[in-house]
Amino acid sequence: MATAARIELAIEGALTAHLSEDCPPRLAAAVRYAVSPGGARIRPRLCCAVAAACAADNPHIVDAAAVSIELLHCASLVHDDLPCFDNADLRRGKPTVHIAFDERLALLCGDELIVMAFEVLAAGAGSSPERLQALMRVVGRSVGAPNGIIAGQAYECEPGVDLRAYQQAKTGALFAAATEAGAAAAGEPASAWRQLGSRLGEAYQVADDLLDVCGHVGDIGKPTGQDRLHDRPSAVQALGFDGAMSRLATLIDNACESIPDCVGREPLARLVRAEADQLESRLRRLRAAA
Repeated sequence: MATAARIELAIEGALTAHLSEDCPPRLAAAVRYAVSPGGARIRPRLCCAVAAACAADNPHIVDAAAVSIELLHCASLVHDDLPCFDNADLRRGKPTVHIAFDERLALLCGDELIVMAFEVLAAGAGSSPERLQALMRVVGRSVGAPNGIIAGQAYECEPGVDLRAYQQAKTGALFAAATEAGAAAAGEPASAWRQLGSRLGEAYQVADDLLDVCGHVGDIGKPTGQDRLHDRPSAVQALGFDGAMSRLATLIDNACESIPDCVGREPLARLVRAEADQLESRLRRLRAAA
């Protein structure tokens, strides 16, 4: 089965298992709305790619890790869009959860997705206690303080912040979790894969900063100009457009160089570069059209 279809099937299985008929109907609807249809599913795809590079022998554990990462990502989007943060009205080309439902349900929806992520992980990897323990450490660290996505969101509440620290926590944490979780799901040491995820996460954040400047709602599915509007740290603000593009290319090179030795090292590096080439081409095209 193709990776994308496999991820969607695993996500649907998790939603079906956890959103039973006993669940408050509007909460269940809000959770489904936040998760489906998804975006590019970059993080779970990365998790699966690393697991494949490590010759993973248990697809159920890999799927649980990938779904857990994606549910946490969706939770972060729901909370990020709330009026107390970005007050965004569009996400993935449709009204944000607090617009489609209400602010109270959006808050609870994000909370439910976080809890569900750990339940999915425990259920899917419970047959291998050692791997589950490693995965819980990896995923838990990616969410909480001092360097997880909660810390990344909290940096927006500070009067001043180092750009790299902010981006590593807000975006890099889940990318690092994706690569580490892929390795841990395959029974390999997770820490060796952290650099790859961190660098890819920083690259993705730089690309997101660039899209915020040169993209438009119809193309990226969410409002643009948000960094300037909310006075948030931005690679474009710090380096300029060309400087940010150069930084993006450097991060991709560094990411590929950081891939540990494994049976699938070369195919994984080719996959990363192919994805990066598509992204860079899209950014140049949008910049030219702006």
